[in-house]
Amino acid sequence: MASSDDRSALARSLTSRYSEWIAEALDELPECFLITDPAIPGHPIVFASRGFLAMSGYAMDEVLGRNGRIFQGPATDRRSVMEIREAVREERTVQISLLNYRRDGTPHWILFHMCPVFEAAGSGRVAHFLAVQVPVPPRSRARSRSRSRSRWCGGATGMMLRACRNELLMDEGLGCSRAEESFVEMPSGGVEAEEPPVATDCEKEKAVNAANSIVSTLNRYSKITGRVVCGKRCCPVGVPLLSSSLIISLGRIKQNFVLTDPHLPDMPIVYASDAFLTLTGYSRDEVLGRNCRFLNGPGTSLEVLKEIKDSICAGQACSVRLLNYRKDASSFWNLLHISPIRDASGKIAFYVGVQLEEGLKCSYNGLSPEMWQLGAVGAVKVAVRGSSLSAGPSRPSS
Repeated sequence: MASSDDRSALARSLTSRYSEWIAEALDELPECFLITDPAIPGHPIVFASRGFLAMSGYAMDEVLGRNGRIFQGPATDRRSVMEIREAVREERTVQISLLNYRRDGTPHWILFHMCPVFEAAGSGRVAHFLAVQVPVPPRSRARSRSRSRSRWCGGATGMMLRACRNELLMDEGLGCSRAEESFVEMPSGGVEAEEPPVATDCEKEKAVNAANSIVSTLNRYSKITGRVVCGKRCCPVGVPLLSSSLIISLGRIKQNFVLTDPHLPDMPIVYASDAFLTLTGYSRDEVLGRNCRFLNGPGTSLEVLKEIKDSICAGQACSVRLLNYRKDASSFWNLLHISPIRDASGKIAFYVGVQLEEGLKCSYNGLSPEMWQLGAVGAVKVAVRGSSLSAGPSRPSS
């Protein structure tokens, strides 16, 4: 069960984006569904519908803050699990038959329909994942029941896996750190999955219509807060799409920095840290898609700008002292470090610019300002290379 602080974070996940009335509105919907937040460590469940709770036998307090894998068990098909994992990683819709388990341990088949809910502005990142679940009744089972039973409940292996699942139900918390694990982690042990029933066209259409209805509700309430969401990804013109996993990784880096794309015309900013926005006074929407020159103004050295340009053309890092301007027109001396960021194949994917305001009193966690900047560069490199190694969506190639 989530702590009070965790529960507050889960509640804010919904209310900060959809208003404080969203839970009541979602409660009125008859469908069985879950909503999860990939931006919270462990990608936990932040809402469970009444229909889902009735179907699964869980109480709301037993579900919120938990990982979706608690509903899986020894006979859950590993191939289906991996298909869902890939869909989360690639931030796309998936619809698949899945064997889940109720709170009392009884298995039941569902048609699992999961889709991302995107921010309508800014980076176009995934705000939440929606998982609609349509019960699929048992159908003809001409195949050997004894073989099916041996797959998931027979012998010492089945006993061991059921014990593992019971332990998982007792101990599951927010410890998982990868977003794709929300719906996909399950006990391993080589147990084969039961043959899934084939969902009817009516059941498939029911899942799609339910998802569209719920996304429509989320869209309507998100307009109250101004943080509008939609069912399709959209982003500012000229800004490539960064995967949510990369955005989340970059969001953990506390330094002032921007990420620019050298493969696009005018090398626009494709990511800006919260600290950078605080330093400059601009909003994220005012920054994305623009070249960094908007920070320049009267007194900005042309020689220093040429030094930056030459370093970028050579694919090298550089450190300079540059006069920049905030949104309110106040000036500051920017101790700027620029470095190329290579992907897993060794090609330059981005450039990172890490800013430090000269004269600002800061402990830098006991590090020198230079090491503080290099630490940010290193963290960005890890995030980008890790993202390029995954199966998630990549930025458009040139």
